[in-house]
Amino acid sequence: MGRGLGESWLVAAVALAAAVTACGGDDTAGSETDFVENIQASIEAVEAERGPGQDFFEVTATPQLTNVFVAIDDATSAVPYVYLDGELEPPAPALSGVSGFTFVADQIEFDESAILSQIAEEVPDSTIESLSVEGGQDGTVRYVASVRSAAGGYLDVTVSPDGAVMAVDPV
Repeated sequence: MGRGLGESWLVAAVALAAAVTACGGDDTAGSETDFVENIQASIEAVEAERGPGQDFFEVTATPQLTNVFVAIDDATSAVPYVYLDGELEPPAPALSGVSGFTFVADQIEFDESAILSQIAEEVPDSTIESLSVEGGQDGTVRYVASVRSAAGGYLDVTVSPDGAVMAVDPV
C-alpha cells in the first residue's frame, strides 16, 4: 500500500500503525471483514475535523485500525490520521516530500458486503489483512486488499467495487 508516496512515508506509516496497535484496538469483534466499514467512517471523521472536500492519498482499514493519509500542499505532503475504535485520533506530524495520486470521498463507491467476498471464496485458507482505497491514474480510485496465504506469502489483490478480482500481485 502507499505505492508512490515514497519510502519516508512508508516508514512513518509503519511506525504510526505499530504505535497505535500497541495501544489497543479490538480485533476480535464482528466478522473477519467488518473493518471495511471503517473506511467510510474514517473519511467522514476526517472531513468533520478538517472540512468537506479533502483530497486523500490513501485510506487503509485493518481489523485493528484505519490509517488515513490526507493530501495537503498541492499533494506534496500528507497528514496521517488513525481511526481507532470509532474515534479519530489527533493527526501525526505532516509528512513532506510525498507524491502520488489522490481522490475525494465522493469517488469511493464500493459494496461493503461484497468487495472482499470473491477473495474469501476463491482463497478460503487465506487471511485478508487490509483493504486500501488509493488514488489511481487519471482520477480513478483503486481498491487493493492485502492477503496472507496459509503458507505465509502475501498478495496485493486489486478488486472492483463489487469484489471482482482485477489483478493479483505477489508482494
